[in-house]
Amino acid sequence: MAFPVPPPRSSPEFGTRDTQGTRGARAAREAAVIAAAVEPGEALARWYEHELGWTTAGRAPVRLPTGLRFDVLELPAEAGRAVLRRVGRTGPVALSGARMQLLVASGSAEELPGLLDWLEWGGITLGLTALGAGGRITAPAPAAFRAGSPGAALWLRPPGPRHEVEPALPALAGFGSSGGGAPDLVRLVDTAATECHRVRLLRARAGLLTDGPAAQPLAFS
Repeated sequence: MAFPVPPPRSSPEFGTRDTQGTRGARAAREAAVIAAAVEPGEALARWYEHELGWTTAGRAPVRLPTGLRFDVLELPAEAGRAVLRRVGRTGPVALSGARMQLLVASGSAEELPGLLDWLEWGGITLGLTALGAGGRITAPAPAAFRAGSPGAALWLRPPGPRHEVEPALPALAGFGSSGGGAPDLVRLVDTAATECHRVRLLRARAGLLTDGPAAQPLAFS
């Protein structure tokens, strides 16, 4: 007795399976592209979180909140280089474009206006600012992350792993150095203000020489 042979599966069914496989491969490729696009920022954020124990925010670019582990004194890079020569050892130092960022102990930003007044720099435009609670800076790229990131913020004096930012600066300890050889906040701010003022005067003088008698002198607020 002959048994009926079942007909072969129709081609549409196989066509549907092929289409699903193609869609799956396409989705995998798209996911890989997306992962590759976010990987640099994710890797940098993980480096800060795992190596230093610092909080990060965002991925493009990665940012570091201030007021938690550290505050930041920010000044023109030209003035900052002079500060580093004069005060020697400091906490971590970063360069972001034409601005230098000195990491100091959290709470230092609140001290800056009063210190400038006490040091008789109050009311003078210096280009010296501070970031404390609620602020953020672009995360400087460690050496291993600098390739392919021209112009990115970078470390001049990188932080040590799992260490609090040194020196502990908020106390008004006078103009001498602290026991660890790092400057106290008063000395650091006074030096920074002096160098910022010098840079502004030099730039104003260069402007006068370039623009002639009609140029205006440096104005103070």
